Amino acid sequence: MSKKLVIKVTAGADAPERCSQAFTVAAVAVASGVEVSLWLTGESSWFALPGRAAEFELPHAAPLPDLLGSLLVSGQVTLCTQCATRRGITQEDVIGGVRIAGAQVFVSEIMAEGVQALVY
Repeated sequence: MSKKLVIKVTAGADAPERCSQAFTVAAVAVASGVEVSLWLTGESSWFALPGRAAEFELPHAAPLPDLLGSLLVSGQVTLCTQCATRRGITQEDVIGGVRIAGAQVFVSEIMAEGVQALVY
């Protein structure tokens, strides 16, 4: 598979099923050898901070720290610049491997040849 998958997750604990679906699809894709870029926006921004994914609970769902861990190892995880700023999150605050980038980078990623974008 040569296609890249860019997933923007806008939900966090406020919409746990949607949040879990985004992380699950991203982790399954990465495990299948797909190049994955996961964007944390809105309430999912909090998962860029150490320990926050461990606070997430959803019955019968894979643990969020495990899903995020696989993405940090084999994919790209990005925290939205504006979302980070609104929450007082800086690059020094986030988990190692998480970058902070804005709309220009997102648009560049989704407009590239062979990219499929999903928003949850």
